[in-house]
Amino acid sequence: MTSKPDPAEIDFSDVIWEKSPFSGGSDNCVEFGLIGEFVAIRDSKNPTQTPLVYTRAEIAALLDGAKSGAFDHLR
Repeated sequence: MTSKPDPAEIDFSDVIWEKSPFSGGSDNCVEFGLIGEFVAIRDSKNPTQTPLVYTRAEIAALLDGAKSGAFDHLR
């Protein structure tokens, strides 16, 4: 696996951003986008801010935790 790139050095202009259908169409959500073999995450309220970049394994762990209810106390 390639080492994780510095988000400040990535061109995100071609990323197709997706957000949860549970956001209700508002801007109070995070958006996810693929950037090569990585997943970028940005705040939908501030799309010009540099996104965070994670490996697919990191995103898988996050999603598994969310599906299991591990983060329900954060609602």
